Amino acid sequence: MGSNALAPLPHHVAIVMDGNGRWAQKRLLPRLAGHKKGVEALRRCVQLCGERGVRVLTVFAFSSENWRRPPEEVSGLMGLMLSALAREVSGLKAHGVRLHCVGERAPLAEKVRQGLEQAERETAGNDGLILNVCFNYGGRWDIAQAAERARQQSPHAPITEQTLAAHTALAHVPDPDLLIRTGGERRISNFLLWQLAYAELYFSDTLWPDFDAADLDAALRDYAQRQRRFGKTGEQVTGQVKRQDKGQDARGAEPGELPC
Repeated sequence: MGSNALAPLPHHVAIVMDGNGRWAQKRLLPRLAGHKKGVEALRRCVQLCGERGVRVLTVFAFSSENWRRPPEEVSGLMGLMLSALAREVSGLKAHGVRLHCVGERAPLAEKVRQGLEQAERETAGNDGLILNVCFNYGGRWDIAQAAERARQQSPHAPITEQTLAAHTALAHVPDPDLLIRTGGERRISNFLLWQLAYAELYFSDTLWPDFDAADLDAALRDYAQRQRRFGKTGEQVTGQVKRQDKGQDARGAEPGELPC
C-alpha cells in the first residue's frame, strides 16, 4: 500500500516488539527461536517503513529490565544481537538506513559494544530511514542520564524541559508520533517515557514475529484517523488544517492534499 493511501503519515514510529517468546512457546520451540524470527520481522518492518515514507523508526530490542531473565536467554540475546548486526548491516547500507544504537553501553560486554559501534560507523553516511535500536535501554535511565549530563554541562543553570530534552538518548530525532506495541499487552514498559508525551498509542494483538505489512498498515490507518491536539481544542485543530489546505490549493496542490 502506498503512503498516499495512509496519509497523514507519522514521521517517527516507535515499536515495542513484544511476543517473541510466546510465539516460540506456541510452537514448542526454544524462546531464542522466537527472538531469531523477531529479527526477520524487524528487517521486514524496516523495509516496509521505508517504502511507506516513515522517516524514523525506533524499536525496543532489549530493556534494562531484561537482565532479570534466565542467564541462558540473556546470553542468547547478546549473541543474537552480535550476529544480527554482522548479517544485517550490509542490507542497511544498501537501503540507505542509518543505524543508531541507543542505551547504556557500560554494562555490555566489550565485543557487544564494539559490534554496536562498528555498525553505527558503517551506516553513518546514509541519509534514508533512521533506525534507532534501543538496547539495554530504560526510560527512567534516559531521563536520569539526561538530567546528569545537563547538570554537568551547566552546573549553575536551571534544568528546563528544553535542556533536558537536548540530552536525552533520542535528541537527534523528533519525538515519536506513533507508538505500536505488539503481542497484546497494553502498557509501555519503561520505554521512551520522556519522548512519548504526545505520541498516539496503538496496541496490536499480533505477536512480533508475525507482524507484517497488513499489521503495519492497520496501525498507520488508525493513526491517520486520529486528531492530534497538543493541548488545543478540536475546533482549533480543524481550523488549522483547513487553513493549511487552502494554502496548498493556492499553490496549485490538489484539494485536500496534506502538507509534508
